[in-house]
Parts: sequence; C-alpha cells; structure tokens
Amino acid sequence: EKESVTIEGDLIQLDFRNPHSFVHVDVKEKDGTKVRYAVEWGGVGQLGQQGVTRETLRVGDHVIITGAPGRNPADHRVRLVTLKRPADGFAWGQAPGQTVD
Repeated sequence: EKESVTIEGDLIQLDFRNPHSFVHVDVKEKDGTKVRYAVEWGGVGQLGQQGVTRETLRVGDHVIITGAPGRNPADHRVRLVTLKRPADGFAWGQAPGQTVD
C-alpha cells in the first residue's frame, strides 16, 4: 500500500478532460514557499455521471486533497483519492465509484 499525501491550497486551474482531468493547486509548503501541484482526477465522463461539471470547482477555491504521490516527488504530481472544499462541504472520493482509475 503506497503512502498517501495530503495537500491543502487554492485551486489555480482545472483541466476538465479525458482520459483524466487535472486539478492544479497552489500549496504553501512548511517552509513558506508556494508549490504548484498537478492532481490527476477522473475523466469527464466518469465525473459527469457523479454530478461533477467544469463548474463544480472554481479558481480560487480552497481545497484539501488526499492522494497517492507520483513516483518522482519533484514533479509534485498526485493521483486524487479524496477532495474536500471546506467552504461549503463539497466532497468527492468517499462514495462508491468515486475512484480515479
């Protein structure tokens, strides 16, 4: 079982597409520097069936993401496992079928 990472930050870009969407998040690291993470999410078809559209997340949204880190930590890539938006309680990744293939 791979270790998972938790990142928290502000959404700066959403690429809503197939085969996988990407959520780009500005994360403030412990030392205060900002790092951009590319988080791999489901494709348009899969997410659409779950009620997620390109309007669901907006630039500037503060999100907390857990996921599986990519092979190379320097790439700052994560495969999404759960996503939460504290502002309104939106969450993804807990319900059946909400997994990134």
